[in-house]
Amino acid sequence: MSITDPRDTSTMDARERDDIAALAKGGRTNLFGFFLRLAARIPFLFIAGRASVYGPEALGRFASALVLIELTSMVCTMGEKRGLALRLSQTEGRVHPANVIADGTILAVIASFSAAVFFWFVPMLLFPGGHYTWIDRLIVLALPAMTLTEIWLAALAYRLKVSPTVWSRAIVEPWTISIVAAAMIWIAPQSGLSIAYIASELAAALTAFIPFLREYGLPRGWRPRPNEMRQLALRSLPIALADGIEWGTRRVDIFLLGFLAPPAAVGVYYAAQQVASLPQKLKSSFEPVLGPVITRNLKEKDYAAIARQVCQVGFWITAAQAGIALALGIPGEGVMGLVGHQFVGGTGALAFLLAAEVVASTAVVSEAALIYVARVRNLMVSIATIGFQALLTLGGILLMQKLGYNSLFQAAAAAAALMISLGLASLIKGRMLAKILREPINNWRWALVWAAVPAVVLGVLATQFLPEWAELAFGIPAILGSYFWVIWKRAFGPEDRKLFQKAQKTA
Repeated sequence: MSITDPRDTSTMDARERDDIAALAKGGRTNLFGFFLRLAARIPFLFIAGRASVYGPEALGRFASALVLIELTSMVCTMGEKRGLALRLSQTEGRVHPANVIADGTILAVIASFSAAVFFWFVPMLLFPGGHYTWIDRLIVLALPAMTLTEIWLAALAYRLKVSPTVWSRAIVEPWTISIVAAAMIWIAPQSGLSIAYIASELAAALTAFIPFLREYGLPRGWRPRPNEMRQLALRSLPIALADGIEWGTRRVDIFLLGFLAPPAAVGVYYAAQQVASLPQKLKSSFEPVLGPVITRNLKEKDYAAIARQVCQVGFWITAAQAGIALALGIPGEGVMGLVGHQFVGGTGALAFLLAAEVVASTAVVSEAALIYVARVRNLMVSIATIGFQALLTLGGILLMQKLGYNSLFQAAAAAAALMISLGLASLIKGRMLAKILREPINNWRWALVWAAVPAVVLGVLATQFLPEWAELAFGIPAILGSYFWVIWKRAFGPEDRKLFQKAQKTA
């Protein structure tokens, strides 16, 4: 035993170093995609917010439709976005991988097309105000396209192919919606945002399908097996619901505002949410490779490695999201003013939404493991979280109305409810995973506070003494630069620096 132990330990250490390197590589690639998405999303918000034919009301109606479309799509993936990695690892070497993917794909196609038909005949659910055209109703075409895109990208991520995700979600999708929205101003202004959204999702699907087909090919000797597919649907339901609920926590606020607040307020809130959701994409920078790494370690019952990887990735996400939240939140009025002067009132909502993404990071990375080791309990916590959020959002909106505050204060109350709910979920899910793995789960490092101090000082000085254009052009880089310099010096160890290892080698 004494002869083999050092070799086994060395092998495990080497494998874990490879896992961290894989996580860093995937995160690095998608982190680049985040900045590309940021550059592409701003033109869309500018067009939708400032164009005379769109504006806050049109953006609000568009956002209300997106809530149900995107939430339904998440459920229609049947949990394959994260569950596919586990099924591929369990059948590796025994079943052709294209056949494994085909089983889930058929279920997703049936579910998404059924939902699309339903919404086509009941459009009032998508457009609560009743203002829509027959072209707007075609937005249901985006539902199956979005569902299949998630499955194809998840399959590629299992083999650590993350560049298709960058191309599909960070380049093709946002730039298509921006370009088509601009073109529709002169072609079909009444339904321009809906047409742009449909075009972007179809383009993203095509961009994901081509590399997927090259990587996996077509199924071999496969045929539909109703009994097995029914069992797959039952096994995948907890993951599918957890995915839908996790996404729904970012949309239930818009859903309630759509019924209780005027469309213009919903449009302002949606613009703030689009800005705040950019840091949320950092989660997806690591999610595609975190799933396969966790499933492999689960297969080998290496729970300590899972805990270390969850904490490692959790810190990366927390650190990056906190820095971006400071950079976008301190000059928040200028950031919202880029969309249009009518949107500046959404600065309060923006601040709460950015804070919500920071406090949510522990829940996000913990859930990446919980869906495999405690999927039902994780689902119960997710259901309780979104239920609590809905009640808190509803209570906050009604309280603002009773006190006589306008709809922008109601939007800020909805954002605060999201922040509180996600913070509570982080505490619960982090402790749940720690108890299951019997290892501590903690993303926090005190260096985050030290890094925030100079960033806040520089940000406040920029907002006080610089004109708005300089506040954005120079203030945001100064905030980010000072923050990440302190993080690099005070918080990053050898494992953390692997996130930027490739960049150092090429320098």
